[in-house]
Amino acid sequence: MKRFRRHGQESQRDRLKQELFQFNKTVEHGFPHQPSALGYSPSLQLLAIGTRSGAIKLYGAPGVEFMGLHDENAAVTQVHFLPHQVELVTLLDDNSLHMWTLRAHKGLSELMEIGRFTLTGPPGAPPSVTRVTAVLAHSSGELLLLGTEGGHVFIVEVPGFRELEERNISLDQVASSVPDDYIGRRNLEHIEALQENPVNPNQVVIGYGRGLMVIWDLEKQCAIQHIPATQQLESVWWAEDGGYILSSHSDGSYCRWMVSVEEVNEEEEEKSDIPYGHFPCKAISKIIQLPTQEGPPFLLFSGGMPRASYGDRHCITVIHSKTHVALDFTSRIIDFFAIREGPQHIGDPSALVVLVEEELVVIDLQTEGWPVIQTPYLVPLHSSAITCSHHVSAIPLKLWERVIAAGDLQSTHYSKRPWPITGGQNLAPDPPQRDLLLTGHEDGTVRFWDASGVCLYPMYKLSTAGVFHTDADPNDNMNQGTEGEWPPFRKVGCFDPYSDDPRLGIQKIHLCKYSGYLTVAGTAGQILVLELNDEAAEQTVEAKVVDLLQGQEGFRWKGHTQLDVREEPVLFPPGFQPFSLVQCQPPAVVTALTLHSEWKLVAFGTSHGFGLYDYQQKNNVLIKCTLNPSDQLAMEGPLSRVKSIKKSLRQSFRRIRRSRVSLRKHHVNNAAKLQEANARLEAELAEMELAPVQRKIEARSSDDSFTGLVRTIYFADTFLSDSSHNTPSLWAGTNGGCVFAYMLRLPPVEHRADEPVTAQSAKEIQLMHRAPVVGIVVLDGHGAPLPEPLEVAHDLARSPDMQGSHHLLVISEEQFKVFTLPKVSAKMKLKLTAVDGSRVRRVGVAWFGSSRSEDYGESGLVVLTNQGDVHVVSLPTVKLQVHYPCVRREDVSGIASCVFTKHGQGFYLISPSEFERFSLSTRCVVEPRCLVEVPLLSGSSTQRRPKPDVASSAHRNARQDGEDAEVLQEIQKSLEGDQTSFLENNVKSAVA
Repeated sequence: MKRFRRHGQESQRDRLKQELFQFNKTVEHGFPHQPSALGYSPSLQLLAIGTRSGAIKLYGAPGVEFMGLHDENAAVTQVHFLPHQVELVTLLDDNSLHMWTLRAHKGLSELMEIGRFTLTGPPGAPPSVTRVTAVLAHSSGELLLLGTEGGHVFIVEVPGFRELEERNISLDQVASSVPDDYIGRRNLEHIEALQENPVNPNQVVIGYGRGLMVIWDLEKQCAIQHIPATQQLESVWWAEDGGYILSSHSDGSYCRWMVSVEEVNEEEEEKSDIPYGHFPCKAISKIIQLPTQEGPPFLLFSGGMPRASYGDRHCITVIHSKTHVALDFTSRIIDFFAIREGPQHIGDPSALVVLVEEELVVIDLQTEGWPVIQTPYLVPLHSSAITCSHHVSAIPLKLWERVIAAGDLQSTHYSKRPWPITGGQNLAPDPPQRDLLLTGHEDGTVRFWDASGVCLYPMYKLSTAGVFHTDADPNDNMNQGTEGEWPPFRKVGCFDPYSDDPRLGIQKIHLCKYSGYLTVAGTAGQILVLELNDEAAEQTVEAKVVDLLQGQEGFRWKGHTQLDVREEPVLFPPGFQPFSLVQCQPPAVVTALTLHSEWKLVAFGTSHGFGLYDYQQKNNVLIKCTLNPSDQLAMEGPLSRVKSIKKSLRQSFRRIRRSRVSLRKHHVNNAAKLQEANARLEAELAEMELAPVQRKIEARSSDDSFTGLVRTIYFADTFLSDSSHNTPSLWAGTNGGCVFAYMLRLPPVEHRADEPVTAQSAKEIQLMHRAPVVGIVVLDGHGAPLPEPLEVAHDLARSPDMQGSHHLLVISEEQFKVFTLPKVSAKMKLKLTAVDGSRVRRVGVAWFGSSRSEDYGESGLVVLTNQGDVHVVSLPTVKLQVHYPCVRREDVSGIASCVFTKHGQGFYLISPSEFERFSLSTRCVVEPRCLVEVPLLSGSSTQRRPKPDVASSAHRNARQDGEDAEVLQEIQKSLEGDQTSFLENNVKSAVA
């Protein structure tokens, strides 16, 4: 009967776990790492970015996002949407082509790969024959023209990837069409560009690397004109009226060639223009020209800068009428395109979209001055390197609006026009709450992000550098070029990885969402306390020095010096303004930080000790040195760490030598030692029989380095002296497994500004295994974690139970241990390291709501280990509930960057510029839910893009006859089934 009852309880618990816990990686925030290709569909209004790791990402209106990953570990080199369809083609650097589609499933679109294809030449042919260098997605939506390194053009029917051998354009065909006085094998090298005639889809221009361009008629299968450029070709652009072709070249020139039935004379190349000559210039890698309804066209090109003076600049030049600007970007340009107005996207250019290595920049071409449009996604999180993160859930509306208002004042230089990429429909429900993600950066800034939904949107940026003297010149304005400067540069983009002073780096952040108080701590032992102010204010920030060594002799700090605080008043803009500064001595990195806005206290810790600061009275309350007398490494600072590593390596080799010598000396005692080892092994086996899933944790030496480093610090109103009187308290945990507890005496509210806060040492706990303490939580009489400061006062949490006994939960790297309060006697523990050998790296408390019942939920401890696994541990019973693989164990920086939310979600860096968002909760999931529909071809569009007489199929006829989207999807499904036969039977080369 007991066994049956226990089995019933277990099955009920399993059902409950399914209602509470579910692991999903939901969305990636930020800018793709190492982008390598850009594509755009005017009909879908979708942007596509390919990366060097083989990822393909699609973006439309804010909230419309898709992601796919190629199976091959190869870089995406080109992305092309099929016109007026929901398919796109990617080319990888392994020469494979991949077809992707946005397929509707249960009312939502999914990005799926539906085919792959690789050109194969005849036996014995060199790889260059089929190495694809240029791709043209024909306006019919049914053909791909593939130009190769060998100079051939292969024509492939899509989406089935069926090669139309009889229509291929071989090198010999082109050579026979070009006049003998121009032809030479060297002139028909690799194909650099393919462009279609905008008014006659039967004509394409084939641009060869050495400069020759040939206009080819797809229907008649012959060359109708050749253009004898002699400079190395970079790109080709066919004007919208079909009357002329622009070509750009490696010497920084571009040429205009008239398109006619008659042959072009070589003299016509003399019309070429070198915009930034006469000295040698870099290549113009891409050029486009777009007409306007009234007035001259827009000319846009990348590159072309004078090689000697500005060869290191990354520029796109925009010329319109008398306006000429060289947009100077922050990193290498990958690609660019222009968005045009109107339902047919043939109106005036409205925006220039530029993908560079480290960010996406969109320029408003319709507003005077061509300002930048703020991006709602793809924001470069790493504009300065991220050093820490802090998440705050359920922000009150008033604070939210004040932060937005402060951020709006920082965004006046952005264009007021709406975001121009509007494809797809965002079907995700409105976020249930307002969430903030705060990121600290190397340059001393803290950025506030709206993390409520799919888009991580920038709200506000706080800079702490103004408090200190730095090398930066406040009058240095990078955005304005000198009057009369040539080229006329204008700096655009916000990526700026260079820090004026690495000591400014933000290491810890804590925000109280109820009071608007914020505290941030940095690399050089600085702790700032800030308050949200809606008006600008000029004030002096005085530093309070805290000597954490407490007069201990024999220690000399070898690390960096502290930052110099400005003594004169500083004008701070609206937003968070510093009013108090604590400076730790030695100025080591701050490793722990917390704020109690109700008590007006800030607690902090470094590798030397911890302190308590009263920011209302601006006084130090408590200073405690935790430094181990044998720990000289803690005095060296991060800049001296290399010497210490060499020293520890030498010591390790010496220990190995000593152990070998001792083995030889004591060889005679081997028999006795063997018996001793056997006895020890039997004892361990007996222990394993008692606890079969656990293994013994070896105690660490007290001489280990950094034992005094403070890992966690925590405020609690609980029972320390006796079980009948609760009192405010401060808890600190160190790297050496020690927990310090202090009782705090706070004066009455009416005397809070006058009477001092005092601290009295109450408890000290030394964990037997001496593992670093990474978390401390006090549980109330019901076993629930204590609420945040001011949470009860704002009626957002129930008052903690002060009738039952409280418990202290100490989380070390290796185990979770529960102690009773106030006696501090061990009650229960869970040895995580003993179970699977992993160590705790990140920990947080979260609330998991049931997916079936709105009223039910449980608190749990969320843990990330050094193996990259996420565990949920029940409270107060400390039992493992679920665990999931989350981060690759080799990704040390990803594990170190992880931050948990209060509702079972988390963020970690998958690259310097991207956060991966994941969820452990069935109720709280933020993920893209969007739909992209097949665009309908209008009559005018069909007339403007007649179908070339190349091939026919049931698939094309269905689309030509205007069948609806459901029929199209059914055909695509059938095509997917036929992929294998297409690839096996029809992939051949036309090269003789």
